[in-house]
This record gives sequence, structure tokens and C-alpha cells, in this order.
Amino acid sequence: MLPVHLQFPIRGGDFHSAGEASSGMKKALSKLGVDPSAVKRASVAMYEAEINAVIHAGGGEADVEIFADRVSIVIRDHGPGIPDVGLAMQEGWSTAPDAAREMGFGAGMGLPNIQRNADDLTIDTRVGEGTALTILVRFHRPAPTAPGPEA
Repeated sequence: MLPVHLQFPIRGGDFHSAGEASSGMKKALSKLGVDPSAVKRASVAMYEAEINAVIHAGGGEADVEIFADRVSIVIRDHGPGIPDVGLAMQEGWSTAPDAAREMGFGAGMGLPNIQRNADDLTIDTRVGEGTALTILVRFHRPAPTAPGPEA
């Protein structure tokens, strides 16, 4: 049954369908019985990446691989790329257009929120070609309980 592979299109500029990909992944993780805290972290990280592709890159695609102990999310776009990743990682820094800001997006929290919710984040970006974000979220399970004293 595992791994499960999911693919979702992300339509650029379409704020009405934004979030459908992350919602689809969230439903799949929940059906598989993944720990709710891991589901939340993965969903938040994927949503932020999805919104960035909608706002900045004209859309893209999401590939999700669900394993027994983790989920790997890759968001690819064909947008302008990120000229300065260090600057883009700073909270509050944004290149979002006014139209996105007027709808409540573009506060400059996308990449920092992805980093905060991911166990690992890789940003592969090329100016003029696009960006691929690889987000890894591990399913932290409680440590096994120690056996009680033998009688």
C-alpha cells in the first residue's frame, strides 16, 4: 500500500483553487492514520509552497510521496526563480504584487513558515527558470514504553 504517490496541478493566479493540493494531501494523510500534528505541519508547509507558486510563479505542480515514516512534498514551478534565497527567508520580506496583498496574501511569511514546519527544506532555484521546493516532514511517533518490572 505504501508508498502513496499523489500529483496535483497548481494554477497560477487562481486564488479560488489555491489550497486544493494541500487539502488533498491532508485528506490522504488523515485516512492513513498519520499523527495529527504531522498532518498539520505537512499541510501548512505545502499550503505555503502552493500559495507561493500561485502568487509568484504562474503555477506549477505538486508531487507528494507518503511513506510509513514521512511525507516528501516537491513543488515545482516555472516562474522567475528566487534571486536571493537568504533575503526571501527573512520574515516579512515579500515580492507579492498589490493584488495578492489586497486579498491577505504576500505577508512575507511563506518560506519562513515552510522552514518552521518542515524537518528538512531544500530550495533549488534558478533565476529565469523556476524553483523546486522539496519539503520533508517526518511522522514522529511516541517512544515505546519501557516494559514494566517482571514479577
